[in-house]
Amino acid sequence: MDSSNTIKEFFKNQGGIKMELNTISGLAIAGVICSVVLSMGVPIALFIAGRVKLKARISSFFIGAGTYLLFAMLLEQLLHVLVIQFCGLNAQSRPWLYYVYAALAAAVFEETGRLIAMKFWMKKWLDFPNALMYGIGHGGVEAILLGGLSGISNLVSMLMINSGAMQNTLAALPAESANQTVSQLSALWTTPAPLFFVSGIERISAIILHIGLSLLIYRAVKAGKCRTAALTAVLAYGIHFIVDFFAVAGPALFPIYVIEIGVFVMAAGTLVMALKMGNDGRTVNSSLPKYISNFPYFTGFPACALAKRYVFSLIFALMR
Repeated sequence: MDSSNTIKEFFKNQGGIKMELNTISGLAIAGVICSVVLSMGVPIALFIAGRVKLKARISSFFIGAGTYLLFAMLLEQLLHVLVIQFCGLNAQSRPWLYYVYAALAAAVFEETGRLIAMKFWMKKWLDFPNALMYGIGHGGVEAILLGGLSGISNLVSMLMINSGAMQNTLAALPAESANQTVSQLSALWTTPAPLFFVSGIERISAIILHIGLSLLIYRAVKAGKCRTAALTAVLAYGIHFIVDFFAVAGPALFPIYVIEIGVFVMAAGTLVMALKMGNDGRTVNSSLPKYISNFPYFTGFPACALAKRYVFSLIFALMR
């Protein structure tokens, strides 16, 4: 970071420990604000559109949100405590095994929760609009928690650092606690400013993915007890594992922009496939909702154009 944008605040605390806080650039703050708006605004907009336009039940949204909280934030985290803390598995000791475990755990818990919710909790009213609304709830609450609330926390810390309020707060802490806090906050000024925009983009990709996976599980449930239903459900588990594995392991091999583009392409591809599948799991164009199939084909490379067609057609259908 440019030295003109750096404020060196040295002060003495208990033990006479020297600490430094740097200013946060305006671009970094703008990136956080953008990510917060996307992470919180898009789920709310989709919820309203799904309710008004598709007449989906409000309960489907909250079942999706609740299922994510129960299976991903509670049950999966309990498994992490057992595996990571008691078994000693972590990204530092055995990184590739950890990447496989993390992706597999996310896929198993979230897709199992999705399957249980649609098969039992939404059984009486499960249809395309409500499956889509479930996906909005599942991906939306994840975006709000991981992108929105964490972004707000970062934004408050950034503003406190730039205003000098953080220095005053740290001065009242014991030296060890103050230095630990500074170490945690250092990511706010050491992270390249453009990367703060990535969080919001990442959440959009995740919402698209969760809608697509929700529609796949919906197709599996509607197909009944048959081989096609099982294969469709397994497909949802497999896609979730692949996307998560690429997201957690990819940074060790590729630049961040490659990871984000790859995740978006896979998420959009999942949505395209789910929209084109019939209730029996077969790919049939006639199963596309009429308010999606009538939109024009977007220009660009064929694969990207096809993805854009269905992603933006879905958004336009909801918002118009």
